[in-house]
Amino acid sequence: MQANSTSLPGIRSYPAGRVLSLDALRGFDMILILGLDEFLNVLRKNYPNALTRFLAAQVNHANWAGLTPYDLIYPLFVFIVGVSLVFSLSKIMQTQGRTAAVRRVITRSVLLYLFGLLYYGGLSKTIGDIRLLGVLQRIALCYLFAGLAFIFLRRPRPEPQTRRSPRTSFLDGEWFAASRWLILVLVALLVSYWALMTFVPVPGVGAGNYAEGKNLANYIDKKYLPLYKWDGDHDPEGLLSTLPAIGTCLMGVLAGMLLKQDSIVPQKKALWLAGAGLAALMVGYLWGLQFPIIKKIWTSSYVLVAGGYSLLLLALFYQLIDVWRWQKWAMPFVWVGTNAITLYLAVNFVDFKYLSSLLVGGPVEHALGRAGEVVLVGVAILLVWLLGHFLYRRKIFVRL
Repeated sequence: MQANSTSLPGIRSYPAGRVLSLDALRGFDMILILGLDEFLNVLRKNYPNALTRFLAAQVNHANWAGLTPYDLIYPLFVFIVGVSLVFSLSKIMQTQGRTAAVRRVITRSVLLYLFGLLYYGGLSKTIGDIRLLGVLQRIALCYLFAGLAFIFLRRPRPEPQTRRSPRTSFLDGEWFAASRWLILVLVALLVSYWALMTFVPVPGVGAGNYAEGKNLANYIDKKYLPLYKWDGDHDPEGLLSTLPAIGTCLMGVLAGMLLKQDSIVPQKKALWLAGAGLAALMVGYLWGLQFPIIKKIWTSSYVLVAGGYSLLLLALFYQLIDVWRWQKWAMPFVWVGTNAITLYLAVNFVDFKYLSSLLVGGPVEHALGRAGEVVLVGVAILLVWLLGHFLYRRKIFVRL
C-alpha cells in the first residue's frame, strides 16, 4: 500500500490515464454503501409515511429472488473494478511489461483478500468464526481472475502509426478483435454456471432447484466451505457463485476496453455503453424467467441485469462528465471514489456514529426529538464524506 501524492487532480487538470466519470461513479456507489441505507431506515422509523417506507425499501435486499436497487450496489462495484483494471494494468504493461502487471494483480489480490479477513474480525475470533469468503475476498478473487484474463487474453492494440482515425462503429474493428476471447470467457462462465445449477442434482433434492438451501451453490458451501458461513451452512459470497461474479468483473473489463479505445469518438462510446446495457437487461430479464434473478447465489441472469444497469450508469456518468464536461456537480462523488477501499475499511474500524454523538448527541439529540436520531446518523455519514474530502485535498490517494 502506498500514498500517491502527485499533483492534486482538479476539475481542469485531472491526471492523464484516469477517467473522471469512473471515479465519480465509484464514489456514487460508495456513498450508498457508507451509511445511506441506515439513514433512510432511520428516517422511515422516525417519520413513517408512504415516501419514507418506499425509500427504505430501496436500500434493503430482496429476501431471495428478485431485485431492489440495493442489490445493485455490490455488483456495480465489482463492475467498476473491472473497468479500472484496464487503465491501471495497461499502463503497467506499457511501461514495465507483462510480468510486472501479473505481479501487480497477484499482490493486490492477496492484500484485498487479507483486508477482507481483517474486516470480518481477523484472528480476534475463534478459528471457526473466521470468514474465508466475504465482500472484499470476492472482489479480490474477481480482480485476480479478470486481471489475469485481461493480461493474457486480450489482443494488444496496434502501434500508433497503424491505428485508424476515430469512427462510429467498432464491432468489426479493434475493440472486438482485442476482446473476443474475453467475451468467450464471459459467456462460458455464465452458461457453465447455469448448466451446473440447472442439471447437476443436489443430494436429496434433485436438479434445477434454485430455492435457498436446496440449490447446488448452497450445497457446495455446506460440504466444502470451511469455517464461518454468513447464512448458517452457506454463504452469499460462496465458492461456486464466485464464478459468475468473475463474469461481472469481465463485463467491466469489456466496458473499460471500450472507454480506452481511442479509435472511437467519446459520444459513440457513451451510446455503445447504453446500447450494451439495454441488451444485457433484455437478455438478463428473459433468462430470469427460467434462471431467476437471485443475488445471494449470483445467478447468470443477475449478472446480466446488474451488469446492464451498471453499463447504463457508466454511460450516463460518462456522457455528463466526460462528453458534455458537466463536472463540478460530480466532485463530491470523486472525493469518495478516489479512496473507496480506504473509506470502506475506515467505516469498519472507526466508530463514526460515536464521533457523531460527540458533536450532536446527548442534549442536542434529545432537544431535536425524533429528528435527533436522523441527524445523528446524517452527521456520521457527513464525517465519512469529510474524511474523503480531506484525503483528496491533501493529495493522499491510498493504493493497494
